[in-house]
Amino acid sequence: MKLDESRPEPAATPAAASAATGPAKGPALPQSQWARPWAQLKFVSFQPAIFPRMLGDVSADARPGDLVAVYDKFGHRVGIGLYNPRAKMPLRVVAHTSEPLGEEYFGAAIRRAVALRRDWFRLDSVTDAYRVINSDGDGLSGLTVDRYADTLYCDVYSLGVFRRLPQWLPLLHELLGTRHVRVHVDHDLGSLEGIKPSQMKEITAAAPERLRIREHGVKYEVDFAEGHKTGFFCDQRENRRRFGSLVAGMRVLDLCSYTGGFAINAALGGAEEITAVDLDEKVIVQGRRNANLNQVPPNRLKWVHADAFAYAKQMQRNGERFDAVICDPPKFVMTREPAGAAEGMRKYADLNTLAASLVRPDGLFVTCSCSGLVTLETFEECVIRGVHRLNRRLQLFDRTGPGVDHPVYSNCLESRYLKVLWARVV
Repeated sequence: MKLDESRPEPAATPAAASAATGPAKGPALPQSQWARPWAQLKFVSFQPAIFPRMLGDVSADARPGDLVAVYDKFGHRVGIGLYNPRAKMPLRVVAHTSEPLGEEYFGAAIRRAVALRRDWFRLDSVTDAYRVINSDGDGLSGLTVDRYADTLYCDVYSLGVFRRLPQWLPLLHELLGTRHVRVHVDHDLGSLEGIKPSQMKEITAAAPERLRIREHGVKYEVDFAEGHKTGFFCDQRENRRRFGSLVAGMRVLDLCSYTGGFAINAALGGAEEITAVDLDEKVIVQGRRNANLNQVPPNRLKWVHADAFAYAKQMQRNGERFDAVICDPPKFVMTREPAGAAEGMRKYADLNTLAASLVRPDGLFVTCSCSGLVTLETFEECVIRGVHRLNRRLQLFDRTGPGVDHPVYSNCLESRYLKVLWARVV
């Protein structure tokens, strides 16, 4: 479940409001003394995402993809950012500071991001697959980078990032010991930004289409060509491991199983019987390969090619009950537009009602949302309403999210997207 960089304007948040005074400011300067190229904000803001209504004047020499000095409406220097007048988000502020910074900022930001994963959290000791750069959460708005063994997978959402990526890749390879790279640019977003993906073909030509990774002793095959998004979801790493530790001896249902992360952890954790359900036949094939890699007996893990809603309804009619149910659907809420958002929330409520109905009394229920536009509290309320339809209750014992390799900055809390609720159904 990756961060959605083509996000709409963020709603006002307490964190954004408390930052209204903005970063530490130097002296106000007349426009003639501003560092060029520059962009001026209409409002005092500590947000990294600057949309057209928030952007004031821009110097005539500012070109698409340029790194610009950012000034507030009073003439104080407040940061640097990547500018692109064609984009829905014409300015991405990468650093809020009164200090004059240039291109050297990016190398320092990359080193900080890698050090957080390798030196602070020592992720290499448990996995060779993790998020290396988390866009705004690492001060590199418009770029996410996932490491898969010796290959980097880069999702690019900004023309300024796209142009600089060839300069950054040697440093990333040096710091991480990787060799290959795959670059993804969404077609529609790339057209808006003015990005031509063909320019990256030479860089990505030698990258493998399929490779193997390890995660807490579990092996997975990542298929970049056939998989969703990057081919694997690093964000659920700790949740997969925890789920496996709770289901020994249980009968488990994994709804929206993708390539079997939760199901395989359940099997390795001692679950007696697991059913993994997904609508995509290709990822089920991949899931079977992953199960074989980990020597999971076929009679303990059954794969079902079906729509999660339809399958759960059929199991409900059959009177089936499971000791543990994990529900990890794709993103249902894509927009803040009221009708679309309401439809997405209805899907969450309906699926969670169905999933919870299949949990035996006092059984384990774990449910997820990767919709960045849905807050944890809103998702929790939706799930509770869905379960209460059954005249049953949840004994909630934890709320989690992605691993430590998915940090967020306090001035961009809306970039938190993955939410996981843990409960017993009573």
